[in-house]
Amino acid sequence: MGLEMRGLNLPANRTKNSRNGTLRMRYLARRLEILRAAGKEFQTRGFAETGMRDIAAAAVLSPANLYNYFHGKDELLFFCQDNSLDRMISALERARRMRGSAAEKLRLVILAHVRCVLDEVEGSAAHLLTSVLPPRMRTRLVKKRDRYEEGVRRLIAGGTRSGEFVRCDPAFAARAILGALNWSVRWFSPAGPLSAGEIAERFADYLIRGLLAKPNRSGLASPMKTTEKRFSRYIPHTTSLNSSRSSPARED
Repeated sequence: MGLEMRGLNLPANRTKNSRNGTLRMRYLARRLEILRAAGKEFQTRGFAETGMRDIAAAAVLSPANLYNYFHGKDELLFFCQDNSLDRMISALERARRMRGSAAEKLRLVILAHVRCVLDEVEGSAAHLLTSVLPPRMRTRLVKKRDRYEEGVRRLIAGGTRSGEFVRCDPAFAARAILGALNWSVRWFSPAGPLSAGEIAERFADYLIRGLLAKPNRSGLASPMKTTEKRFSRYIPHTTSLNSSRSSPARED
């Protein structure tokens, strides 16, 4: 009887877990769609001037339904930053585990970082607005940012110890690189002459060249398509992010 019960229960449990997983994915996808709509409103109106009704209208939701996903602008902005940091930390961990030079690993981090703040979620245009968040939310984000910055610093320090990078202050170099990457959200335009991927490649070329002890070493500049093909499996993607580009959120 015990074996029969376990055998009968397994399919039900798996079905329930699968259903719950599907619902969670749908919920996350809808939140990301709302985030993209909100990002456009933040860019157009400014964060302070954008209201929840504005976001609801842009996301094709009623204000009441919007509150099923986000209780306010603070929560929405926090979700944007927290989600972005999770993806960047994931890319950093993949870079640390991959086989390759310090320049190749740092290149992967730069490509993933720029893609995250420019290409994947337009709401990341609010990337520099975390000062408006309540202290509790801001503290959680700062801890993640510090963890990410420390990881980039260690990559640079490792390249310095191996002689691949010039002797430098890893903390200063990491902050200079991350500052340049983060500021790109201020001037990037999807309608501009360069795509987010092309900007990421140029950032990697310019920023890594300044660190290399021997500028001709491999791993610095490579054709964009070659680099994308080589590193694409290491750069984290969120399927719902890509699929959300084609259509706005719809009223449930």
